[in-house]
Amino acid sequence: MIMRVVEQARKCKWLEDVVVATDDQRIADHVANFGGRVVMTSANHLTGTDRCLEALQKLNERYDAVINVQGDEPFVDPALIESIAVQISLPSIMIVTLAKRINDEQTLHDPNKVKVVITKMGQALYFSRQAIPFLKGETKDWHKHFPFYKHIGLYAYKTVVLERIGKLEPSALERAESLEQLRWMENGIRIHVVRTEIETPSIDTPEDLQRVLESMK
Repeated sequence: MIMRVVEQARKCKWLEDVVVATDDQRIADHVANFGGRVVMTSANHLTGTDRCLEALQKLNERYDAVINVQGDEPFVDPALIESIAVQISLPSIMIVTLAKRINDEQTLHDPNKVKVVITKMGQALYFSRQAIPFLKGETKDWHKHFPFYKHIGLYAYKTVVLERIGKLEPSALERAESLEQLRWMENGIRIHVVRTEIETPSIDTPEDLQRVLESMK
């Protein structure tokens, strides 16, 4: 699975390098065996962002920006990576992520699917595990009455911003929702959101893996 993520990321021509950051020696050995680049990081990180920052520091190389691609995304579309790479190259944008319109009630009300409200200028107003906004007067099929968006967890950060957020203490909103991006927003850091129609399956559980293997057949 890790090898597939690396292979997909390497297809994005906007990336100068692809590095696996891990705290597991088995993963590090696997990456080395297929010719990938790997950095060993602490086992105590609470977020992928923290792990990205440590990897950046250990590489001790100059990068303008960092893109965080999760290791459970073996089918990640290089076009998604490119879409945020293009945006993070703009001088005015500090952090970029992705969102896809929600077209079913189950996703809308699933607390494991993070929702995001977006301004007309493409900035995130708020992230939540709840369906936001609340639709007064509607009792069902909310997604048919309002454009709700699901957050897709790819991030691109300017290097200077990644270094800044690594020094921030966990915030009240972050603790309430268990969403690290709320810490950044509480500290005045704007997050640009790219809307996309592309979504690929991630593998978080053994059941997810089985579904993907069945679909591949």
